[in-house]
Amino acid sequence: MARSLTENKTRTALFVLVVFGLCSFFYLLGVWQRSGFGRGDSIAAVVNEQTKCLKLPNLNFETHHSASDLPNDTFSSQVKTFEPCDAEYTDYTPCEEQKRAMTFPRDHMIYRERHCPPENEKLYCLIPAPKGYVAPFPWPKSRDYVSYANVPHKSLTVEKAIQNWVHYEGNVFRFPGGGTQFPQGADKYIDQLASVIPITGGEVRTALDTGCGVASLGAYLLKKDVLTMSFAPKDNHEAQVQFALERGVPAYIGVLGSMKLSFPSRVFDMAHCSRCLIPWSGSNGMYMMEVDRVLRPGGYWVLSGPPIGWKIHYKGWQRTKDDLRSEQRKIEQFAELLCWKKISEKDGIAIWRKRLNDKSCPRKQDNSKVAKCELTSESDVWYKKMEACITPLPEVKSVSEVAGGELEPFPQRLNAVPPRIARGFVPGFSVQTYQEDNKLWQKHVNAYKKTNDLLDTGRYRNIMDMNAGLGSFAAVLESPKLWVMNVVPFIADTSTLGVIYERGLIGMYHDWCEGFSTYPRTYDLIHANGVFSLYQNKCKFEDILLEMDRILRPEGAVIIRDTVDALVKVEKIANAMRWETRLADHEGGPRVPEKMLFAVKQYWTADSKSRR
Repeated sequence: MARSLTENKTRTALFVLVVFGLCSFFYLLGVWQRSGFGRGDSIAAVVNEQTKCLKLPNLNFETHHSASDLPNDTFSSQVKTFEPCDAEYTDYTPCEEQKRAMTFPRDHMIYRERHCPPENEKLYCLIPAPKGYVAPFPWPKSRDYVSYANVPHKSLTVEKAIQNWVHYEGNVFRFPGGGTQFPQGADKYIDQLASVIPITGGEVRTALDTGCGVASLGAYLLKKDVLTMSFAPKDNHEAQVQFALERGVPAYIGVLGSMKLSFPSRVFDMAHCSRCLIPWSGSNGMYMMEVDRVLRPGGYWVLSGPPIGWKIHYKGWQRTKDDLRSEQRKIEQFAELLCWKKISEKDGIAIWRKRLNDKSCPRKQDNSKVAKCELTSESDVWYKKMEACITPLPEVKSVSEVAGGELEPFPQRLNAVPPRIARGFVPGFSVQTYQEDNKLWQKHVNAYKKTNDLLDTGRYRNIMDMNAGLGSFAAVLESPKLWVMNVVPFIADTSTLGVIYERGLIGMYHDWCEGFSTYPRTYDLIHANGVFSLYQNKCKFEDILLEMDRILRPEGAVIIRDTVDALVKVEKIANAMRWETRLADHEGGPRVPEKMLFAVKQYWTADSKSRR
């Protein structure tokens, strides 16, 4: 009986202890959930089971395929994959495909603009690299040398031989830095510009080069810490933009045609045309008005080549004096209507400066010959027709005030509060949220480096941020070793691209349901923050991922930050595209529902038979 009483007391004590423990546990759980920190709890269990991402095996981010290291068979089939496209698609650009382009009108260069394939013509295969493809030379050597195997096109070496664009030497192309208007080299040409324009010192940071050739101007402006957005059409000057990007210089396939440029208003410190073949004197000044739209108040426009300098060069240009004189007169008239001040014309180079504000140009305000563009959102440019009208500037209180706000010189402007933020022009963002965003992305990038410690070492020269926000990812990485193409999806709730430019960075609008205006294999690293959540139900994830694969170099890296639901789907598709992938927890811990997916594109070429 004594033994029975002892056992009963023990069971009673144990029961009381268990009940007390459970009560305490559920009480604390309730307090925790009501505090707001427990919202990801149910998700965390699913994540840990699905992704097994508490331990992150190292991915190899080094390149393994130089000119002396090219295995015959570089990939093997372990899982069902997307099939490679035929070798003829090696340089495929879906929205600038030549056969489709030739079905469109030639007026205003419409046929050279973006014309993306309909759904039934999209390719669902992997674009192959050419046989013998190797990792590009590191910057700055890449500025001067490109492997022939990577861009096997020699036509420019013949067409532009005397203009010093590019020379073919052995197994490489050499770029001496020349151009149509500066055969003696871009350095001397830039020195000429710098005698008039404050190129050094950070006042001029962002530039636009229209009809850029192989982007030698942009390549050499980098020495002055000027970041140039260069563009040229995909035309008979074979692979000019491809060469630019292979050199490690920002560029995209584009043309000044019938559509507005994919930039907000008031973003470039300087715009440049060196014999770019754009008919500035035609279309009622429409092209000059588009340049005026994207130029910052007080910005500079440089025009060299015909008709500038016609008194000396008219015979070489095989045009009459009257024809060239008339063309320049019209350009001067349009510049006057825009209230641009001509500050120099010397040695075949003319330079104008844009007005600081509309108050300083009363004659333009009252001129009935000049149409004013309707006031719309500055981001309302995607597939929008260009018009012969002048874009109004933000209002000012005095003739000396810079419309929209004055910028700090670079690099101070990188982290200074942008005027668009300070003046409340960007809905949903304040000075405080801007500063918090900078701090947040510093943490994010530090977390990335724990997995990929090559992030800012120069291993990745050309970087794409697919959903750039305020540009804080690029700001953290800012370095002469790399540059970032900051893309703001045109479907984003708020346009932030103007802010990005005010920080001294570059980028453009885009719709990721379509192909980007670049050649295959032109980016070393792609960053995608919230892209797949943004495009949920807008288009297929396969379309976005296949486009990422197209523009990513072999052995290039990908960092995707998104919800766990999106990333689980993305990882399955990525594994079927010959990517090596790893899921990782948010730097805040496993209970945060946002996760990260790191990936590396495997090396394979058009002649490969199996997977490495």
